[in-house]
Amino acid sequence: MKVLVTGATGFLGGRLCTALLSDGHEVRALVRRSSDLSNLPLDSSPNPVEIAYGDVTDLSSLLPACDGCEVLFHAAAAVEPWLPDPSRFFTVNVGGLENVLRAVKETKTIQKMIYTSSFFAIGPTDGYIADENQMHQGKVFCTEYEKSKVLADKIALQAATNGVPIVLVYPGVIYGPGKLTAGNVLARILIERFNGRLPGHVGDGNDRTSFSHIEDVVAGHIAAMHKGRVGERYLLTGENASFTQIFDMAAVITKTKRPMFHIPLWVIEIYGWISVFFSRITGKLPLISYPTVRVMSHQWSYSCDKAKNELGYSPRSLNEGLTEILSWLKSLKLIDY
Repeated sequence: MKVLVTGATGFLGGRLCTALLSDGHEVRALVRRSSDLSNLPLDSSPNPVEIAYGDVTDLSSLLPACDGCEVLFHAAAAVEPWLPDPSRFFTVNVGGLENVLRAVKETKTIQKMIYTSSFFAIGPTDGYIADENQMHQGKVFCTEYEKSKVLADKIALQAATNGVPIVLVYPGVIYGPGKLTAGNVLARILIERFNGRLPGHVGDGNDRTSFSHIEDVVAGHIAAMHKGRVGERYLLTGENASFTQIFDMAAVITKTKRPMFHIPLWVIEIYGWISVFFSRITGKLPLISYPTVRVMSHQWSYSCDKAKNELGYSPRSLNEGLTEILSWLKSLKLIDY
């Protein structure tokens, strides 16, 4: 099949393009002219990825990109806890989805669309584990990113009701070897931890979040293309754990000492406000901002049983995934232990 991937130069999109080529498909990648293409398999033999220049915020560029494609993976998104211009979240994550849906309707060649949402669109799970039946309450949001994905989720579900052949997938916190973007936040935090810039546990250990290895999420996307039921939601999550558990597990794997104290969230929030202040001056986005702390004050724990049963989704253990990413970071000399 001929497949179009939006967000193809991102942490997830690049790996998805490579996996789709390996699965025997023709792949067309929608990229902006300013994008770094080094993450794409441009010289893959015998069928390298085809480049289509465009932007999800520009409908006119989407129409020729969609033409002739049978499947569309919409993975493009503005993925940051904080941006100096919050309207960017809604332009890309909401407006971009609306444009993609219009392009699907107008080109009429797309037989199935896989939309990459986010666990944020399901909502917090303080004290319990949620599944796909949970709908975000839509009243309080930790970040503008979360708000934009909730709005986009409603649009996607309505499109399914209106007959668009769309399948919705919801990854957890994606991690693994690859681009060190905002989407690969766990790798970036581990770098801070092992370089002494984050000497203690973050918070009190109640911040349970679902972590998803990049390769598992990619496999889940492809399974959704083959087996996903139109209009259905699938959580592509993994093991639920706190950052305290992550740091302790990393200490065991690397045979180093675990952090001996906890850094209160209010201290990290102050750091987040300071980081945002300097970000406005330097133009460099902060690793930790005050919205990040709001996220960490909640739990985001989910069950992926539906994806396991219907898609054959099989997430690896967090211990296995952490072992891999720590070894990868060490090989790049980004950490030492």
